[in-house]
Amino acid sequence: MAFDIERFTQDSMRVNWEDLDLDNFRENPLPPESVRTLRYMCDVEYHTVCYLRDMLVTRSHGEGEVNAFMTMWNREEFWHGEALAHVLSLHGVTVNYDQLKDRRKKLGWRDRLAPVKQSLLSNIVGKDFVAVHMLWGAANEWSAAAAYKRLGVLEGHPSLAELLRRIAAQESKHVAFYATQAKTRLAGNPKAQKLARFALKNAWAPVGSGIMSDDEVTHVMGHLFGGTEGRKEINAIDRHIGRLPGMEGLTIFADALDARGVAA
Repeated sequence: MAFDIERFTQDSMRVNWEDLDLDNFRENPLPPESVRTLRYMCDVEYHTVCYLRDMLVTRSHGEGEVNAFMTMWNREEFWHGEALAHVLSLHGVTVNYDQLKDRRKKLGWRDRLAPVKQSLLSNIVGKDFVAVHMLWGAANEWSAAAAYKRLGVLEGHPSLAELLRRIAAQESKHVAFYATQAKTRLAGNPKAQKLARFALKNAWAPVGSGIMSDDEVTHVMGHLFGGTEGRKEINAIDRHIGRLPGMEGLTIFADALDARGVAA
């Protein structure tokens, strides 16, 4: 794995959807379960700024390449939310900033204390916190890329599939950065490996778990990754993580599906 941060910052751009024929959703809408999944994805993308906020008070803030990446990463994720919001609007579902603000308010003290918690953890753990951050980010981005690709396959709508392909392509670049950084920071560092393994095994949860209800998380996991084909995607992500230094045998994604009763 390799990642050229200078090229990434120069080439980064908003995802484009204006050239796609999405208006036919007005007459031929997606099924309710897919609209529900898209709404979940949209909300998660818009909440990326909160994750960025939490990381800016940690040791990751002092890493030049990490700062450059996360600036562009946050921008790209915002436009993913905008693209999904457009598709949702064609289904009569409105996503606006007031709604997002209300959702964040409902998180209450958990949201307000998140930066404090991350700052304390970062200072207690020290420089190895960045390795944990990079591995955590890789896990999340692997699942995001897989989720977009999976939804495109499930629906088979040419324009939607192309939009999701474009989003997944950017998510794959995010994976490349996080995984490259994680591999470098974990290699030859038993302490970082133990910390990262402990964090993923005991604290990681599917993307969106801290924002959405348990019912919504279970719906999305089951919709996208239930059944034989879905479980293949999940097992592939676990194998990716297992190839990183010190992460052999981890099955956090399969465990998450099993815990929620999502059948293989």
